[in-house]
Amino acid sequence: MQKILIQFDTDSHPSTFDRVVAVDAGVDHLFSYGDVLPENVTGLVHGAMFTRGPNDLNNTAIFVGGSNVEAGEKLTARVTSTFFGPMRVSVMMDSNGCNTTAAAAVVAAKKHLDLATTSAVVLGGTGPVGQRVAQLLAAEGSDVTLVSRSKDRAASACEAIAAKVEGVKLTPAGASSSDEFVSLCKGTKLVVAAGAAGVCFLPEGTLQSLNELAVAIDLNAVPPTGIADIGVSDKAKEASNTICYGALGVGGTKMKVHKQAIASLFEDNDLVLDTAEIYQLALQVAGLSTTD
Repeated sequence: MQKILIQFDTDSHPSTFDRVVAVDAGVDHLFSYGDVLPENVTGLVHGAMFTRGPNDLNNTAIFVGGSNVEAGEKLTARVTSTFFGPMRVSVMMDSNGCNTTAAAAVVAAKKHLDLATTSAVVLGGTGPVGQRVAQLLAAEGSDVTLVSRSKDRAASACEAIAAKVEGVKLTPAGASSSDEFVSLCKGTKLVVAAGAAGVCFLPEGTLQSLNELAVAIDLNAVPPTGIADIGVSDKAKEASNTICYGALGVGGTKMKVHKQAIASLFEDNDLVLDTAEIYQLALQVAGLSTTD
C-alpha cells in the first residue's frame, strides 16, 4: 500500500520547503492544504481516518506546518483530539521548522559537551526555536538561562517548560543591549542564539572575551548573524577556543532529522512527533543516546 502524507499548513500557501522534504523522504503521495485551522480541520482528519482500515492506517500520516508556531500547536491539538480508538494516524508538528531545528542544535552541542553538567544560555529564548532549545537542554539536565528582552516573557517561557519537564533548572533573564547579553554569557559553557532574523546579540570579538565558553551555536542565517564571530556555514569550527556552529552548519543535521521523522511516521499509526520525540530521532540520526 502506498504512503500518503497529508500536509496541513496554517498559511495560505503550503510550504514548498516542507513539500520538497516530504518527497525526498520517500512519500508516495502528498496532499497539501493551506489555511487549515482548528475550526475547519475535522473533515480533513476524518478523510484520513476513514478511508483505510485500522490495519492499514500506518500508511497514512499528517504533517502540521506553517510559519505560525502557536497556530500549529493549536492545530495539532485539534487533530489529535479528533482521533478515537484505533481510528488514528501518525502526526508530526514542525511549524516553521521549530522542532527539527531545535533538535539539531542540541544534538550539535551534545557532540562536544556533557549536557547534564553544562551551564547554558539561550538568547532569544522566548521564540519558538529558542524555547524548544531551552526545553531540550533542560530535559538533558543542563542549567539553562533563558534570555529575552522582557524578563517577564522569559519567566513565562520557563514556567511553560517546567510544566512539560519536571525538575528542570531554568533561570529567566532580561537583556536589551549587547553589554547585557555578553554579561549573561560569561562563565557559561554553551551559548545558543535563536533570535529573530537579523538580530545580533553578541558583537564581533565577543567570543575571545568568554574564556569558559566551549560551544557557541548561532541559528540565524540572515545578516547580521546572532553571534558575529560565527560564520553561517561554520560546522564544529574552532574560534577563540570555542567550537562554533552557524545556521547552515546545523542545517545539514536538521534536514536529515526532518526526513527521518517523516519516514518514521509510517512505522505505526499512533505516533505524535513533537519536540521531545523529534529530539530522540535526532539523537539516533547523530549516533548518540541520552546517556552519552
